[in-house]
Amino acid sequence: MKVLVVGSGGREHALVWKIAQSPRAKKVYCAPGNAGIARQAECVALDVMDVAGLADFAERESVDLTVVGPEAPLVAGLADEFRGRGLRVFGPSRAAAALEGSKVFAKLLMARHSIPTASFGVFDDYEHALSYLRMQRPPIVVKADGLAAGKGVTVAHTLEDACAALHSMMVARDFGDAGERVIIEECLQGQEVSVMVFADGERLLPMAAAQDHKPVFDDDRGPNTGGMGCYSPVPAMDDALFREALERVMRPALRAMAAEGIPYSGVLYGGLIMTERGLQTLEFNCRFGDPEPQAVLPRLKTDLVEVLEAVADGRLDQVSCEWSSQAAVCVVMASAGYPGSYQRGREITGLEEAEAMPGVTVFHAATRREDSRWLTNGGRVLGVTGLGDSLPAAIARAYEGAAAIRFEGAHYRRDIGHKALAKR
Repeated sequence: MKVLVVGSGGREHALVWKIAQSPRAKKVYCAPGNAGIARQAECVALDVMDVAGLADFAERESVDLTVVGPEAPLVAGLADEFRGRGLRVFGPSRAAAALEGSKVFAKLLMARHSIPTASFGVFDDYEHALSYLRMQRPPIVVKADGLAAGKGVTVAHTLEDACAALHSMMVARDFGDAGERVIIEECLQGQEVSVMVFADGERLLPMAAAQDHKPVFDDDRGPNTGGMGCYSPVPAMDDALFREALERVMRPALRAMAAEGIPYSGVLYGGLIMTERGLQTLEFNCRFGDPEPQAVLPRLKTDLVEVLEAVADGRLDQVSCEWSSQAAVCVVMASAGYPGSYQRGREITGLEEAEAMPGVTVFHAATRREDSRWLTNGGRVLGVTGLGDSLPAAIARAYEGAAAIRFEGAHYRRDIGHKALAKR
């Protein structure tokens, strides 16, 4: 069969890498892909937001299954366009993708269906929001309603920082239309965990849990990014807590969407936090996270294509997932200055050396080729994943691989997985 993956980052490289291992995938395309992805798939020069163009390509090339990586085209209705043309697609409808496309939609759904989450207020007027904010006690969380590439959330430890974040969203419009409405909510304390499930509208099939690292610097300091690293499994989430996550958050969310006439099909991502009062829900995403797949998919022993097909066909009850007992750790190598401004075009060396290391896989998030040279082409450049029989072994392998790769200004956190070691 022919498979098309939509997207160009590290998440999409992990998807292409896993899909290409399936005996069912005879041809893999990626639109638009990147230089690293081009080694395992045919890259197609189509923008992820060119919904009609992507559907035209899938029709023309008789693509059997399209897998959508990023959230923006899902929110724009890519899956609806494909299904309307009778094309098989993995990803939620525009209406269902509102779970990520609108934080306000998600919070109100949680409130209506008693899904545990932080107390909150919703505002579309700056002065009203500011007045409410000044009555809160820090730390305070300020969230832009719409999509902001994973950067529209500020955890403010002072009232001044919270006010500055609110001004940035609603007045300066640093996130554009995403900041027209905001959520101001209590700041929950505890370790965060990512729980992703496959969903076909009625049923779910869980993936292995993972823990992302959002802040740019060690010890969770600095501004939030799209994710600086990840590990799986998560020792802090034992079997009982994982079941609680499924029964108190993930299944209720699927039932809530179905009850409101918006059945959810694709990957449902729950960003959860383990607090003193139990599991709470921080957010939902409508796709695989990033960099979670770079740590989770290497542990998947089942043919991913079979699961993706079952979701697209609404027969998730006919498949299961088998997971490796090994641990996986992904370390994200970023350009200096990320998540702010950064330079592109820095030469990358050492890739071949890292990829030759046992248990190391390098996923490309933003690279390009110029003649025989590898160059940086974005903020998050590479995800170096180490697989090992234990979490310390996986951490060691990931950092051994990262140390072999060099480019000017390369930055990565040195503490990915340390929370898990402390727990152990």
